[in-house]
Amino acid sequence: MIDDSALWSSLPVPAILLDPQDRIADANPAAELFLNASVKSVRGHPVWDRVMVDAPMQEAFDRARETSTPLFVNDVDVGTGERVPLHCNLQISPMQGQPGFMILLISPRELAGRVTHSQSVKSAAKSAIGMAEMLAHEIKNPLAGITGAAQLLSMGLSPEDMELTDLIVEESRRIVKLLEQVEQFGNLSPPDRREVNIHDVLDRARRSALLGFGAHMKIIEDYDPSLPLAWGDPDQLLQVVLNLVKNASEAADKNGGTIRLRSYYEHSFRMRRSDGLGQSLPLQVEVIDDGPGLPADIAGDIFDPFVSGRENGTGLGLALVSKIMSDHDGWISVDSAPGRTVFRMSLPRAPRDMPPPRKPNISKSSRE
Repeated sequence: MIDDSALWSSLPVPAILLDPQDRIADANPAAELFLNASVKSVRGHPVWDRVMVDAPMQEAFDRARETSTPLFVNDVDVGTGERVPLHCNLQISPMQGQPGFMILLISPRELAGRVTHSQSVKSAAKSAIGMAEMLAHEIKNPLAGITGAAQLLSMGLSPEDMELTDLIVEESRRIVKLLEQVEQFGNLSPPDRREVNIHDVLDRARRSALLGFGAHMKIIEDYDPSLPLAWGDPDQLLQVVLNLVKNASEAADKNGGTIRLRSYYEHSFRMRRSDGLGQSLPLQVEVIDDGPGLPADIAGDIFDPFVSGRENGTGLGLALVSKIMSDHDGWISVDSAPGRTVFRMSLPRAPRDMPPPRKPNISKSSRE
């Protein structure tokens, strides 16, 4: 099935060729080891019977095939039914010259006894963030002095010269704002979890966006009215939604675009936690925009610190989103193509055995 068999065989990660019916048409040697089965024995089998991904993928997978665009799925558990699931990144790409055929690449992120490249990158990013926090603290003090000095100088200057001092003040404040974002990333407190109506969070984000950075956008609500309460920190979840809506607004054309806020319930969505136990994440929230999509060269790393698709972006917004979702034992993913980008949050529901809230003891005199 693959023209260059030498290249196919030398791929260091499991690679599986899928036919238009999602059946295994071919598998490289690394995939045979991963599946613990020969290509002959798995050829013609439905791929999702042999590769078990702990994430809902069918809709995004079908859309990637239909639009002939790659799909990236990061940080998911992938098993085969015969082995302990591994934490993996997935990349699915259309096969050129063979309509409907797709190549599935599986990149395990955890290998026994070895530090993976991904882990090395995360460690380096953590060290970089720590250094950035220290520098942010040290730089803010002299910047305050520069700003104050510029404001004092401006009192005795002509209007023409005041433009220069105004520029100094404006740029100094912009740098301080950037430094505060760096400090915020490192100082985020653990979530204060409680019952949360996720639609209230979405409405607060929508109203805030329409009054500010998203005033040029059309924001549509597509809510499941029967959605149960989520379990999380409402302020931190609001921060996540605001970041996602702001990204969509900034990516849109200057004349605006459309953002759809969608919620729905998915019974079967589960993730494996770090302690090995299963975590049910049935509450799904999507932020969907019709912008240009993510640059292909960063799509797989978009949640890493200091990775940005904008010229002057800090690369901390989506990293903060990922950190908050991880602290909530939730999951965040992205499916992006020109004209449609979907950021999807998956959250746990509030515990069902929580005691009902106590009613206030109102005396007769206070009622009167």
